[in-house]
Amino acid sequence: MGQWQLQDAKARLSELIKSAHDEGPQQVTVRGKPSAIVVSVEEFEAMKRQRPRFVDLMRSSPLVGENLVIEHSDSLTRDISL
Repeated sequence: MGQWQLQDAKARLSELIKSAHDEGPQQVTVRGKPSAIVVSVEEFEAMKRQRPRFVDLMRSSPLVGENLVIEHSDSLTRDISL
């Protein structure tokens, strides 16, 4: 992953964008600390597609159809051993 200081990223924005498209994600740092990642539109769209909806995730669980009994305590505290 390429790394750019903020002032360089601002001064050479078109080069930063080209690098994100050709080489992959580019990290931008502020005062030496990671601050942002620049990615191409194609990579961003691919990342969005990879994330399943919560409902679909739950429906694909191996526990679908199992009769689970989950007990819940109304107590505000619990005893633990240290």
